[in-house]
Amino acid sequence: MKLTLRALTCAHHTLIVSVAGLILSLLWTIALQAAESTSPNTVRSFLENNCYDCHQGDSAEAALDLEKLSFDLGDSSIRQSWVRVYDRVHEGEMPPSDYGEADPKERQAFLATTHQGLTNYQKNIHTKYGRVRGRRLTRKQIERSIQDLLAIDIPLRDYLPEEQKTEGFTTVASGQGMSHFQLAAHLETVDVALDEAFRRALSPEDEYQRDFDAKGVARTNPKRRCREPEMRKNQAVIWNSGMIYYGRLPATVAKTDGWFQFEVTVSGIKLPKSGGVWSTVRSGPCVSSAPLLTNITTFEAMEKPKVIKFTTWLPKGHMLEIRPGDTTLKKGRFAGGQVGVGEGEPQEIPGIAFDRVTMKQVHLKGADDQVRDFLLGDLKVVPQKDKRKPWKVVSKNPKADAERLLTRFASRAFRGPVASDEMQPYLEEVYAAIDGEAEFVDAIRLGYRALLCSPRFIYFAEEPGSLDDYEVATRLSYFLTGSTPDDELMELASAGKMRDTETLKKQTRRLLSGSKGEQFMHDLAAEWLDLDQIDFTQPDSKLYRDFDPIVENAMLTETEAYLGEMLKENLSVSHLIDSNFTYLNSRLARYYDIEGVTGDELQRVKLKPQSRRGGLITQGAIMKVTANGSNTSPVIRGVWISERLLGVEVPPPPSNVPAVEPDIRGAKTIREQLAKHRSQGQCASCHTKVDPAGFALENYDPTGKWRDHYPKIQGRSVKKGPEIDASYELPSGQEFKNIEGFQKIVTSHPHRLAENVAEHLLVYGTGATIEFADRPQVETIANKAAADNYGLHSIIEHVVTSDLFLSK
Repeated sequence: MKLTLRALTCAHHTLIVSVAGLILSLLWTIALQAAESTSPNTVRSFLENNCYDCHQGDSAEAALDLEKLSFDLGDSSIRQSWVRVYDRVHEGEMPPSDYGEADPKERQAFLATTHQGLTNYQKNIHTKYGRVRGRRLTRKQIERSIQDLLAIDIPLRDYLPEEQKTEGFTTVASGQGMSHFQLAAHLETVDVALDEAFRRALSPEDEYQRDFDAKGVARTNPKRRCREPEMRKNQAVIWNSGMIYYGRLPATVAKTDGWFQFEVTVSGIKLPKSGGVWSTVRSGPCVSSAPLLTNITTFEAMEKPKVIKFTTWLPKGHMLEIRPGDTTLKKGRFAGGQVGVGEGEPQEIPGIAFDRVTMKQVHLKGADDQVRDFLLGDLKVVPQKDKRKPWKVVSKNPKADAERLLTRFASRAFRGPVASDEMQPYLEEVYAAIDGEAEFVDAIRLGYRALLCSPRFIYFAEEPGSLDDYEVATRLSYFLTGSTPDDELMELASAGKMRDTETLKKQTRRLLSGSKGEQFMHDLAAEWLDLDQIDFTQPDSKLYRDFDPIVENAMLTETEAYLGEMLKENLSVSHLIDSNFTYLNSRLARYYDIEGVTGDELQRVKLKPQSRRGGLITQGAIMKVTANGSNTSPVIRGVWISERLLGVEVPPPPSNVPAVEPDIRGAKTIREQLAKHRSQGQCASCHTKVDPAGFALENYDPTGKWRDHYPKIQGRSVKKGPEIDASYELPSGQEFKNIEGFQKIVTSHPHRLAENVAEHLLVYGTGATIEFADRPQVETIANKAAADNYGLHSIIEHVVTSDLFLSK
């Protein structure tokens, strides 16, 4: 019922905001009308003199009829239209140069009046209701919060529905909803989590450990043709093949759901000239009825045996599949979809050989003692003879113990102090169960379930204005860790220190140190840079034969390691565009045609000018998520680079303008197609902004590999097509011939890059998009970061100490 009441409250709140927006809009209109009585309306006067010729009536350019554009700022589409008009006039794009220059005083008056109207409207709304309203935890945050609250480690995210992105992020409140389906999914998630927590609290420690030698890994019947390893020279061997599930290891089947730590001793046999045998580790049922496999890791097997260590989640019944995965290597052919002993040897193909595999179940969030403490405190747990309930919790005063334990848990789950009267609705249900002679564990479980399903847990409880210390601790923790505040943050909040600037900076450094910083960059890049979409498309294997899962995995780790270095060393955000280093292993270096890199460990590599690499924008992961798998589009890449990295806002295209797709047959180049497209007046203004970045990257194919020519498909063959021209002109009039020229121009203006990074961090961390009235504070953050050469870590610290971050 509480969740239902919350939904009604939110609906009532939205109605209030809409009415307030209408009132403020009317006030602005009245103010403008009052101005008309004594002097010409500066807004209308400017538009009439400079804009109506092109933007009036049914034939108005870009379908923008300024004469009919009202001042109802409560309508978001109208408000955005005024912002775009302001920006284009402010940037000198409107009126266009061929129309004639506007009167400077008239232009300045228009800008001042429009700026004041937009700013006052938004500030009044923010003062009364806050920048963000009705924000809740995302599925990732729910998973991590419950795991940390209960000290359990089972995956929970898959029980919750997928979430849409708003402005690139799932954290934005305006894009979040709460349907009956989501509520049901949340209840199921909580039940699964509590089942696991009480299982571990009331049962012996999970102990599963196995040690297999080569014979233990190999097929049990050497005469049977199958897809398991065969014995060869006292090693269990898998040959290189395209056969699905060849390399499955039934010995590693999980007897129960759990996290397992593996150590695999493996070597390469019949190594290729390129180096070792690059291989993949995946997991799944490995049967034909379940074709999907989960990627775990990759490695390069050399002649000398090496130990590969990794930890992975295995559902019950799933096993490992370990096999050569480099698509550039010669593959063996086996009849009937099975492999017999000795059939791979004469084909002179690479393979991998196992000496030993160890497998141990582990827990990532704490031992059972920690789970027991979070749930039961200091209550004794004693064994029983009843096999259905082998353990019993001893409580001499069940109601008092329940109140003590649930109140302690509520303060952690609700991320702040909880008053006794606020606890009563949760305790009453527990007391009723105890009076009905329910087992203490069953009764208290009801209380934990209610707390984890409460709006106080699911939603961020914030009031308009400045956040209090607990709210700051909560916002900082979810921004940097994606989970509930830890003990140190809560202690600082209790002491009233979380709004102190130096404390905030110190805690930011603590929460971003070591592996925590790596996790933050992984989380941020997954949404900001769409790295969570890297598997969304599969490159055409006929066009891009060298691309495989090993390359894709290396690309992903390259980008994350690179961002991690930027964070750790506080490198300038200009490194997003250009640098003289990256992170490679031997497989990715070979893919990029960079020599001198050996080994499967990711390593910092200094780039030579002829490598044509440098900066985030030239990395394979970015090139892949901005392409469709078959071809590239300067428009798609240009929009992506403009919005995600350059800070150039690109309005949606008019609905009546068709998309432009490259002609991979080679009849026309994308440059020729876009030249015709831009000839339409309503298209040119946007393409002038987005096309330069797109064309600068045209030498990189959909898989991130360098190319000098477009591919030309003739029948079943792929031939060299037209030469790629990566030159273009920026809106500023600056010209470049290639990617290097583009990088040089953009990196010479790091201030806007810093503003853009700050904007994305604020959207991700606060759950509210950047509005017109927020721009001055974003500018202030960038100005402060200038003292540290616009370092990424410095920008983050200035973000978390800004008024935008510290206010609702």
